[in-house]
Amino acid sequence: METHNILFALGLTVFAGLATGVGSLMSFLSKKFNPKFLAGSLGFSAGVMIYVSLVEIMVKAKDSLTAAHGIKIGNIYTVIAFFSGIAIIALIDKLIPSFENPHEIKNIEEKNLNPANNKKLLRMGLFSALAIAIHNFPEGLATFMGALTDPTLGVSIAVAIAIHNIPEGIAVSVPIYYATKNRKKAFWLSFLSGLAEPVGAILGFFILRNFFNESTFGVIFAGVAGIMVYISLDELLPTAEEYGEHHVAIGGLIAGMAVMATSLLLFL
Repeated sequence: METHNILFALGLTVFAGLATGVGSLMSFLSKKFNPKFLAGSLGFSAGVMIYVSLVEIMVKAKDSLTAAHGIKIGNIYTVIAFFSGIAIIALIDKLIPSFENPHEIKNIEEKNLNPANNKKLLRMGLFSALAIAIHNFPEGLATFMGALTDPTLGVSIAVAIAIHNIPEGIAVSVPIYYATKNRKKAFWLSFLSGLAEPVGAILGFFILRNFFNESTFGVIFAGVAGIMVYISLDELLPTAEEYGEHHVAIGGLIAGMAVMATSLLLFL
């Protein structure tokens, strides 16, 4: 495995993770919150992730596993790995209480911009940072493995994950800022929560690198597809619906699928 490929994959993972810092800056610099733009962006990200997961990543996973185990067993392993990925990310969601889970924050303006209880706001921000860091581990591995196998695929995954990390950065920085009135502290905690993505990628790579073969790649890719589909359906689309009109979210979803489909066609 060539060093420059690993560095490229790691660079994309860092880019995706640090988008939480972009969200933090946006929350400080923007004069007016634009829910329609956020809804469209989240829908777009979901469209990219769902399309690339089911059309591209699952195909690569199936190809690897059928090559290693034959058509029938390979397909069975692909399905098991896909739903195992969903089960893993669903378990992570389940283990994090809903109040402290950024995936469950319904309205940033309503819940986070109320400075009445500073301790409660600070606790929400700190737990959001921890929760986002936990969620970012498998996302980092997804980006890294995608880029390692196919640079074009890696870029697509990185962009989609970066878009959905922006509101997560807002979810961390806003309550911490309103609790402490310290912009630097709010920014750095948000920024650091995003670093879990490259950390997850590095740990995953070093743990799994001695086991890299067709089966390993197939299982990881199918699992990653499951994780990305779950994130899209459980987090991105419901949040997009909360922030904007239904048709804005769905329009973003379709646009994301169309852009992803076009980009894949360009590299045939």
